[in-house]
Amino acid sequence: MQHAIAVILSAATTPSPTPTPSTVDPDIVTPGVVGFVVTALIAIAVILLVWDMMRRIRRGRVRADIQEELDAEEQAARAMEATEVDDESIDPADDDTRGDVPGR
Repeated sequence: MQHAIAVILSAATTPSPTPTPSTVDPDIVTPGVVGFVVTALIAIAVILLVWDMMRRIRRGRVRADIQEELDAEEQAARAMEATEVDDESIDPADDDTRGDVPGR
């Protein structure tokens, strides 16, 4: 325990080096024209990719809506066909032969 305290105290009392003030060369610290051009090209590429992605998503939604409408029309046609088949299977002549028709 005493050893840990001694290490902490010695680290606290050791002077830390301070940087000497010097002039900074702006060409070393800034990206310059090349950095700006590369960043601008990346930004343009991202904008074009997002634009293409949105166009594809929109196209997919329209296709899904059209497919949904076609499926609904097909289902309605099947229901109509099933109703017509059910109507044809009922024979009105069978109703007259049962004898429970009023008026006969």
